[in-house]
Amino acid sequence: MGVDLVIFDCDGVLVDSEIVSFEVEAEALAEVGIAVTTRDLLDRFVGTSSAAMFATLEREHGIGLPAGFAERTARRCLAAFDTRLRPIDGIADLLAGSARPRCVASSSDPPRIRHCLSLVGILHHFEPHIFSATQVTRGKPAPDLFLLAAERMGASPGRCLVIEDSVAGVTAARAAGMTVLGLTAGSHCLDGHAQKLRHAGASDVFDSCCELAGDLAARTGASANSS
Repeated sequence: MGVDLVIFDCDGVLVDSEIVSFEVEAEALAEVGIAVTTRDLLDRFVGTSSAAMFATLEREHGIGLPAGFAERTARRCLAAFDTRLRPIDGIADLLAGSARPRCVASSSDPPRIRHCLSLVGILHHFEPHIFSATQVTRGKPAPDLFLLAAERMGASPGRCLVIEDSVAGVTAARAAGMTVLGLTAGSHCLDGHAQKLRHAGASDVFDSCCELAGDLAARTGASANSS
């Protein structure tokens, strides 16, 4: 398959943020009467937007979240990232080793995406090509976000390669007609996660950026020394 564009998810693919953000969100939800654990949120909502997650939990628990809850919780997440966020191991080398056109397509909002990528020193690899679920009506697992990214980047969906860590993301990429590779290098990826990604439609799944980089070079014809 020829590849004209590589589309990266952000949380769990570029930055190891999922554990941190879900811990903060579980604490915030408990404070307003929704008792869920970090593991509960990880099992159900990796790859979906916070807005969609909060809406689901409100409906299931019959509790309306207080005004401004989402905004306050987002600020708490950003504050936690300032001290706890780390890049996915090896991602900086992977990005530096390829000049293939690329972008980010994430369920997070643009300020969070840019803040996270800036904190770990890789924002320059993507700016200004950052796309968020806030720009489309339907987020992952719908294909809308990936199709928007391809359109804005001038690439045919069939020549896009997506890197994802979530079932929702893999499902969205496949629905968009794109090839998708799974990455399970994040600390939130527990036993059996790779199998879930394959079942959702990932062509292959890698547990390290080093392995993924080799596969990307073979698929895209990118030299490990080009940047």
